[in-house]
Amino acid sequence: MISLLRGSVRSISHDRAVIEVQGIGYSVLLTSTTSASLTMGAEVILHTSLVVREDSLTLFGFLDEESKSVFELLQTVSGVGPKVALSILGALSIEDLSRAIAQENVGVIEKVPGIGKKGAQRMILELKGKMQFGGTHQSMAGHQPAWREQLTSALVSLGFTPKDSDSAINALVSRLHNEGVEPSSVDMSELLKSALQNGKSIR
Repeated sequence: MISLLRGSVRSISHDRAVIEVQGIGYSVLLTSTTSASLTMGAEVILHTSLVVREDSLTLFGFLDEESKSVFELLQTVSGVGPKVALSILGALSIEDLSRAIAQENVGVIEKVPGIGKKGAQRMILELKGKMQFGGTHQSMAGHQPAWREQLTSALVSLGFTPKDSDSAINALVSRLHNEGVEPSSVDMSELLKSALQNGKSIR
C-alpha cells in the first residue's frame, strides 16, 4: 500500500500531478485546490490512498492525513466511488461537509457534481455521527436541527434510550426523504407519532 509520497513535482494539471520519488514518477489524482497549491520542481509530501481495480491502480493525493481519512470514509457510502469522493472534497471543505451532515442540510451536499438529492440524503443518513475529524466534529455534532433535538427530548421523556430514539428518528428521516419530504416541514406531533411507530419495531 502506497500511503505517502515525498518527492519533487514534475508536472501539474488541474486534476493530477506527477511526483518523482527516487527516479520514479507517480501520477496522483488531486482536487483542483490541491493541484493549485503545488509548484513545479518543488518538493511536496502527499498523503495518498491507493484504489485497486481489476484493470488499474490509481493514487489519490492529499496535503494532510485528515483529508485522506475523510476521502476514505466517503467511499463507505453506498454509490460513492473514489472519483465522486474526490469531487466532494474539491467542492466542500471538511468543516462545511461536517456541518452539512450534522445539520442534515441536503441542499449544500446535493450541489456537488455527481451527488444529487438522493445521494445527499443517503450520505447524511450513513455518515451521521461519523465525521469525527479535527476539532470540527465536536462543535458541529451537538448542533442538530431544532426539530430533531425536540423529537429526541420527547422520545427520551417517554422512556426511550438515546440510542433507541436515534434509531427511530433515523428510520423516520429515511422514510421522509424517500418520499421527498423535509422533516423540518412536518408538524412536531406528526413526527413524534411516526417516530413512536418506528420505535415499536426497533425496541
